Amino acid sequence: MASLDRVKVLVLGDSGVGKSSLVHLLCQNQVLGNPSWTVGCSVDVRIHDYKEGTPEEKTYYIELWDVGGSVGSASCAKSTRAVFYSSVNGIILVHDLTNKKSSQNLYRWSLEAFNKDSSPTGVIVTNGDYDREQIPENLLPLLVIGTKFDHIPENKRSDVLARTAFLSEDFNAEEINLDCTNPRYLAAGSSNAVKLSRFFDKVIEKRYFTKEGSQAGFSDRKRFNFKSLHYD
Repeated sequence: MASLDRVKVLVLGDSGVGKSSLVHLLCQNQVLGNPSWTVGCSVDVRIHDYKEGTPEEKTYYIELWDVGGSVGSASCAKSTRAVFYSSVNGIILVHDLTNKKSSQNLYRWSLEAFNKDSSPTGVIVTNGDYDREQIPENLLPLLVIGTKFDHIPENKRSDVLARTAFLSEDFNAEEINLDCTNPRYLAAGSSNAVKLSRFFDKVIEKRYFTKEGSQAGFSDRKRFNFKSLHYD
């Protein structure tokens, strides 16, 4: 197992949205009993079978980097987080379905990860409009995950999902909505499990089977002024 190839996936979102609980569920297939605030970054590993059931099947390590902090924090905190943003192969953007602000802040998190320091001036007005040109396209595979789905009253779920549906289109990413205290949302064979597996396959393909991925980490560095940092 120690010789398995690996990919690095950032897990980004506001404090309190359930990133640690999500990572624990993804890696341990268990509910995290007593979640706490993440200071700095916490890393856990999931074993993933790439193209499972095909002749190309191969097992990889998926490193999930749960980055703590607030997107609106001081520049020194952002600078500290920057070290975690190197050599990244994919990003999971996590928001709390019961907290509209956490959904809005996904744009800010994505721009911070892509090393664009200026705040997106058009991010979210009441109808969800924002400056689309500020979001880099097709740099890395992205997945949007909404948490605390079970906390939404059934008679309001359709309204909440309609409010957040544009996120997947904006980020050109699939969307999963779940509750981290209920493993059934990621049960084998479920639509969510299929989406998750498809995302990890894309991350692996980007890293190991494309010209850009062979360079490791963010592509198109010149255009977006990425720093050459390495954690290994």
